[in-house]
Amino acid sequence: MTAEIVLILAGGEATSPETSADLPRADLVVAADSGYDAAVELGLPVDVLVGDLDSIQSADIPDHVVVERHPPDKDATDLELALELVSREAPVRVVVVGGSGGRLDHELAVAALLCSDRWANIDEIDWRSERGWAYVVRRRRVLHGDAGATVTILAVGGDADGVTTRGLKWNLKEETLAPGSTRGVSNVMTGPVADIRVEGGVLLVIFPDPPG
Repeated sequence: MTAEIVLILAGGEATSPETSADLPRADLVVAADSGYDAAVELGLPVDVLVGDLDSIQSADIPDHVVVERHPPDKDATDLELALELVSREAPVRVVVVGGSGGRLDHELAVAALLCSDRWANIDEIDWRSERGWAYVVRRRRVLHGDAGATVTILAVGGDADGVTTRGLKWNLKEETLAPGSTRGVSNVMTGPVADIRVEGGVLLVIFPDPPG
């Protein structure tokens, strides 16, 4: 199982065709439990199914799908198990879809999970939910969006040192962002590209979908 781009369907929330329209073409599609149902609904062919399978509704799993089943009494979410599985292959980019299910605790847990240093071998980790995109930034990411779009930059798990941005209304130059600081909230794209760099630590860069 070798793949540069991996898509993980985390389930937990309905994923509309509009939301999934800008997902990348993946070399490997992994479903975490009920994420399989979301993949079927979106017409995405699943390669690997992982989890305790206590929430999946689909009755028939094709023979070509590799199933990694775990006991219900486990110490990790199905999404964490899926990330552990794909991280062993060291993909270049992982895009997680869904996972919060409208619950605040799930949403916060997913954000913290994606920023864990356990996945530092993955260059790009992105999260697509029904409320927007979020990108994990270690070292540097060049992100694309629309001029005027809102973008929030948060330090996760500790201080983010040497934060430098270009392409934002209020740029940072070798600044330190502390976890819990709101300094990076509600910045604005001035053009289609934002260049974000960090010398130490981890950032979560969030592009919330516009309301309505």
